[in-house]
Amino acid sequence: DVQLQASGGGFVQAGGSLRISCAHSGLIFGRYAIAWIRQAPGKEREGVAAISGTDLSTRYADSVKGRFTITSDNSRRTVYLEMNNLKPEDTAVYYCAAVEGWGALYPQAYNYWGQGTEVTVSS
Repeated sequence: DVQLQASGGGFVQAGGSLRISCAHSGLIFGRYAIAWIRQAPGKEREGVAAISGTDLSTRYADSVKGRFTITSDNSRRTVYLEMNNLKPEDTAVYYCAAVEGWGALYPQAYNYWGQGTEVTVSS
């Protein structure tokens, strides 16, 4: 039974940094991709970063490229999203999601979802 638990969200001022975590269980990471997908109020879900368990390749949305970094610590069964130089438009609920194989940044490709962690960036 695949389970994902997101944590670490909070309130931060513009220009600040935050690291959110996704603890996963019930999957063999080497066969899965895990992504961070966010949803701001009134907006559609947006994939912001994804990592492949097969080769640890990563992909980022243009809106976060150069500011966000996705990494994996297999010993802790946790995927992280390091967010730097945060902007008010980064305010959203951030979900981690998993799929066997590769899902890139397409939310509809992912079939396992965590509960989300809220990030608020003030101007």
